[in-house]
Amino acid sequence: MSKKNKLFADDGWAFWVDGDDTSTIYLNNWLNPKGKSYMDVVIHIRGVKETNSLNMYFPFTVDKSEIEDVSLNFKDENLSRAIFSSMCVIDYKKNAVTSEIAYNGKTVDIVHVSAVGYTVKQVSKGTVMSIAFDSIFEHLDNDEVYFMFRIPHKSITEVFKQRTKVGSFLTRFRDMIMSPIISESYGCSVRINEARLLPKEINSIGAFHRQKLKKAVVTISIADDYEINDASCYRIRRLEEELYKDFLPSNYDAKNVVTYQWQQSREANLKGHFNFYFNISRNSISMGSVMVYMFIIILLNALGSMMWDLIKTAYTLLTQ
Repeated sequence: MSKKNKLFADDGWAFWVDGDDTSTIYLNNWLNPKGKSYMDVVIHIRGVKETNSLNMYFPFTVDKSEIEDVSLNFKDENLSRAIFSSMCVIDYKKNAVTSEIAYNGKTVDIVHVSAVGYTVKQVSKGTVMSIAFDSIFEHLDNDEVYFMFRIPHKSITEVFKQRTKVGSFLTRFRDMIMSPIISESYGCSVRINEARLLPKEINSIGAFHRQKLKKAVVTISIADDYEINDASCYRIRRLEEELYKDFLPSNYDAKNVVTYQWQQSREANLKGHFNFYFNISRNSISMGSVMVYMFIIILLNALGSMMWDLIKTAYTLLTQ
């Protein structure tokens, strides 16, 4: 084969809430094999009145300037319809910290993280983000809240990173002649709150082990010319391009994007192992191989013409 990429990332993420509550984690991966990939992090907390803090560990470095408050986009009702799969009544920026959304017979607060105090600290090879609730309570009117923001997904971007192909020129030329097919295979595992993948600084925190994470959902959005293992999918759908058009990450092409979703919960897995594995692949034609084939065809055609001219000339000389 002219090229074969087979790369894998195995990430340990951690989410824990200090308080008496029940929480759900939603992670939406915007996969961009030709540029930066992003992840939307959404935490849904029920019983927020008993919460003291929300804490998250990401397995790579994230600067505070890279955290984008996507909850500010919820002024657009098309977006809320896409996210919640329902018509929503929105009280946008109800106060200095929250907006309020009513849907499916319930009302929830959306906390705008850019309007509250939060800390970002580097730990080992990752980042801990913490949100204290002292300044939030006075702005909450409901006992259910959403926090949502976007960060660069640096580990998956590293997996997609183009590598320089090593080897001699003759080896690369041989590979291009043998097959014009480029075979790409990428894998990623998102493991939430799995202690063995987390740094000791996280495992030593008592609140981390007392958390009551109920459910985790991981969503993957990627162009449909890539194939993905969807045997464990909870739902598959095409990205609603018109609804999401003002919400997409920068340099992300929504054309022909398919969304895949996995879901795990403590109800089905009492140990609370939220492990999501996916691999994606694509076969495409190598333009380098095509150019080599065209060159060889043109060269053979030219050589054939020369040989034919020589044969005609030799025949003419021999028959005179």
